[in-house]
Amino acid sequence: DKVEKEIGRQIAGMSRRDIIEKSLGRYGAFILVEDMHEACAVANRVAPEHLELMVDKPFEILSKIHNAGAIFMGMNTPEPVRDYLAGPNHILPTGGTARFYSPVTVDTFMKASSIIYYSREGFEEDADDIIKLAEVEGLTAHANCLKVRKNS
Repeated sequence: DKVEKEIGRQIAGMSRRDIIEKSLGRYGAFILVEDMHEACAVANRVAPEHLELMVDKPFEILSKIHNAGAIFMGMNTPEPVRDYLAGPNHILPTGGTARFYSPVTVDTFMKASSIIYYSREGFEEDADDIIKLAEVEGLTAHANCLKVRKNS
């Protein structure tokens, strides 16, 4: 009740009050949890674009957060710190997509290749296991290419 009342008090003085009220009406929610463990589970499920860990010891909780675009640590790190000074970009996964996507970084614009190399000994050691996996998947041509190389 206190949080809801405080939000209402603060919104009343905002220049973009109509936009804020519309956004909260469409997307806002109060979620009451039993403890910090449940709070972290909810945060990971929601996968917010921005997550403020407004607790005394945020680093103790950080390892429990797996799905958030940007995480703001403690009472002294509100979201505008990032916007105007701290540096990380504004291109964050929205709409819960932080469950499977990361913020855009310079790596997003880099091309990379996977490089795989097996020695003959390593190939011999693993070939039968790889053949079995390919056969289980029904990829007989994959299995066959290993069998041919194994016997050459």
